Amino acid sequence: MDFRSSEPPAGPSRADALPATATAAVKVVIVGGFGVGKTTLVGSVSEIRPLTTEETMTQAGVGVDDTAGVERKSSTTVAMDFGRISINEELVLYLFGTPGQERFWFLWRGLFEGALGAVVLVDTRRLEVSFDVIGRLEERGVPFVVAVNSFPGAPEHPLEELRAALDLPGSVPIVVCDARRRDSSRDVLMTLMRYLHSLAMTPETS
Repeated sequence: MDFRSSEPPAGPSRADALPATATAAVKVVIVGGFGVGKTTLVGSVSEIRPLTTEETMTQAGVGVDDTAGVERKSSTTVAMDFGRISINEELVLYLFGTPGQERFWFLWRGLFEGALGAVVLVDTRRLEVSFDVIGRLEERGVPFVVAVNSFPGAPEHPLEELRAALDLPGSVPIVVCDARRRDSSRDVLMTLMRYLHSLAMTPETS
């Protein structure tokens, strides 16, 4: 083989390179039930080309995955989504989106390792798929905010009604977002950053 004519392996593009000014990085996890928009949020806000593990749904998931309300969905995340966003010149967020189906939840342990906080995406048409997700975060002691993804035609409820339905403490922020829009998704992440900062600044009570 003539190695002189072989092309070198492709590396990361210049646009994907980590900014030279970055001095701190934070890991954030995007969680939620099946089909709530986690992959969409990561893709809309990431400043680099996101890594996704979307696969076509097959007959193997029939009777196993709960597709009620998202019957038209044809693909699903089977491992994780990954993206990156610079909050400012020094602070970078690494985003990890989790798979939504319960049969892939065994992957959550690794994805949550080292995470500072989480965003729970909620679909008001299927609030029940969020109950177990929120319960798992509370069991792990992971701080989180709730983002209500505005799907076309989805019912709208006052945030306090949603708080009661999800049995959330008054301290947990709830915001409405459109996961397809970069500015809206960025606002969700900023809400999480402000919440984490407030927790860090609040003295622990005995």
